[in-house]
Amino acid sequence: MIEQIHNLPQNMVGFRSSGEVTQDDFKLVNKKVSDLVETTGKLNYLLFLDNSPADFTFGAWIQDALLGIKNITKWNRAAIISDSETVDKFTSFFSKIMPGEFKVFRKDDMARAVDWTSEKIDIKE
Repeated sequence: MIEQIHNLPQNMVGFRSSGEVTQDDFKLVNKKVSDLVETTGKLNYLLFLDNSPADFTFGAWIQDALLGIKNITKWNRAAIISDSETVDKFTSFFSKIMPGEFKVFRKDDMARAVDWTSEKIDIKE
């Protein structure tokens, strides 16, 4: 399932995934992303993975890909919060082919991830 993370800065959206994630879970994500892009003209996105990428169904992966393609020119910052090395490696690869900045943060570093995603801070690596 995917749930929206509330009480975030207005210039970003955030979600927490847990358990099995299906195609239907992306209805909420797509709506909130569309609303943010319409309001701000760009996409600052945070995803807290409380599960494994293996918990995403095939339909969920398709919806995730469509979300990326639909907003390809709008991606600004995307933070993926996970302690998984696999997620870290995939995000590093993905960031080389997508516009915008993508970073992985550890689960105990969520506050910093929010600050970076909302453009409150810059992180140079």
